[in-house]
Parts: sequence; structure tokens; C-alpha cells
Amino acid sequence: MELRALSNPMVYEINTWAWLAELSRREHRKVELGSVPEHEWDRIAGQGFDAVWLMGVWQRSPVGVMIALSNTDLTAQFEEALPGWRSEDVVGSPYCVRDYVVDDHLGGREGLALARETLAARHVGLILDFVPNHIAPDHPWTVARPEVCVTGTDEQLARDPRSFVRIAGRVVANGRDPYFPAWPDVVQINAFAPELRSATVQTLGLIADQCDGVRCDMAMLVMNEIFSRTWGTSVGDPPADDFWPHVINEVRAHHPGFLFIAEAYWDLEWALQQQGFDYCYDKRLYDRVLHGTAEQTRLHLLADLAYQQRLVRFTENHDEQRAA
Repeated sequence: MELRALSNPMVYEINTWAWLAELSRREHRKVELGSVPEHEWDRIAGQGFDAVWLMGVWQRSPVGVMIALSNTDLTAQFEEALPGWRSEDVVGSPYCVRDYVVDDHLGGREGLALARETLAARHVGLILDFVPNHIAPDHPWTVARPEVCVTGTDEQLARDPRSFVRIAGRVVANGRDPYFPAWPDVVQINAFAPELRSATVQTLGLIADQCDGVRCDMAMLVMNEIFSRTWGTSVGDPPADDFWPHVINEVRAHHPGFLFIAEAYWDLEWALQQQGFDYCYDKRLYDRVLHGTAEQTRLHLLADLAYQQRLVRFTENHDEQRAA
């Protein structure tokens, strides 16, 4: 389905693992992507959505699960969200990606293909995730393609073990953004490395074979300016071309109708639109509607219409507090 050709498309986000678990309880059988009841797809399509974003279909990291279970801050959050939780309830973060292969628990690649077919028959497109900034510690690249990772030294690991980790004899950096401590369950990839850009184009090409568009997690983190600010001289000088124009142009050479959505913060929506994204998150509107004033919201909506038409306005999103 050509989502890029639609005006003001409506997208429905589904937490895939939790949704299939709920359907399984309701149907009294194991439900995977390829065996979702027809009436469930009818319900979604009947609400007028143009696309479904199946959040979290890729293989999750067993190492990430172990790290989560040993992190007292995270386990406290688990207890708050699900009192009396058990270790088997922790299935792993959908953004700690072990590999861009549909998880067998969810039905594998064949199940996803059936779900896409079923949606297309109802004139509904399919959007999946891509995480450009980091990978799981047990992602194949950490061993097979270490040149795509941000590396560190033994001294850095000894001085700051929360920000670095040793994998297969090499010290690599944990993923982070410029404002917060490192995330302990992911490895930082080097947006300036030519090998990483080639690998990203290849990965996105494989994803584009399976869906109609992609939502890029924290897309601004791999922009030249932001990546330099985050990592300084440790990653060398930025390339002449920025990350996203290079990657998006390469992918679109083979998948011209493929839709790119950026999760965007820090007033970088316009810049990411100029770098090739079809749509960018309008986080500022969300904050102003829920926490600001009517006048702030009114002024926000006076922005140039061509710019506004390429913003994602959302009422619910897994990265934010529930709107209710």
C-alpha cells in the first residue's frame, strides 16, 4: 500500500506482544500474527485507520532481559506497573533488538506476511520499527561487524562501567543520548562509520520488503550535529553528508514508496523533514495540549501549513504518559 500518497493518514499503534497475549486469553488459544481473528482486523480497519504500526515485532535480546532483571531501578518500575510480577513477565524491550527478524513467539516472518496481506485486503498499510542509534549486546554485529560500534578503552571501562562494556574481547560503548546516562542494555553504533551506513541501508531494505513504512526511534540521535555533540572527538569528524539523506535516498532507490516517520525531539522536526522524512513527531503539540495553555496551542497551530501537514499528531504513544 502506498502510504506516501495519502493525505493526513491515521495510524493505530499496537504493542504487538501484549496485544497477542490478550487475544490469546480472549480466544482460549495461542494467537500469533498469522492467526489473528478476522473480526479483530475488521474492528481496527472499521475505525478508519490507514495504517497499523505493529510496535515491537523484532527479536528481543535474552541478554537485555538478564540486564533488566538485575537492574533495581527497572524492577521497581515493573512492580509499580504489574504488582506481583514474575521473571517470565519480563519479555525484553522492543528497542533492545537482537536482530531484525520477526520474533518466533509472534509468528515469525510468515505470520507477519499474513498479517500484512490481511491488512492490505482492508486497504490498511503496515508500519514497523527501526532503531538507528543502538543494538542489543548480543546482536550479531557486535561480534561479526565490530567496526560499526563506538569503541572504548580498558581505562574507560574501569572508570565508567555504566557507560562501557566488554563484548568478545573488545570494549564498546553503551547507547545514550547527550542528556542522560547510558542505557545499560544496548550498545552504541557509530553513525559516522561508512560500514554502519551501508549496513543500515541493507537492514532497512530487508524491512521495506516486509511493510509499507518505518517509524525510526529517536531519529535525531544519528544526525551529524547531534552525534558529534554526544560523542565528541571519540568518533572522529562527521562525514560530508548527513546520515538520513544518505540512508533514505539509498533505500528509496529500490523502494520509492516506502514511508519514513521520525520520532523527533528538541525542535528538530523541520530539519528531519528536510533530510527526507515524510513525517516527524509533534511532541510539542502533545505537551501544550496536555500541560500548556489554550493560547500556546493556538499559536503552535499557526505554523506554516506545509510544515504542519508533515507532523505526526498523537494522543497515545508508548514513550509518553497516558493521555487520560
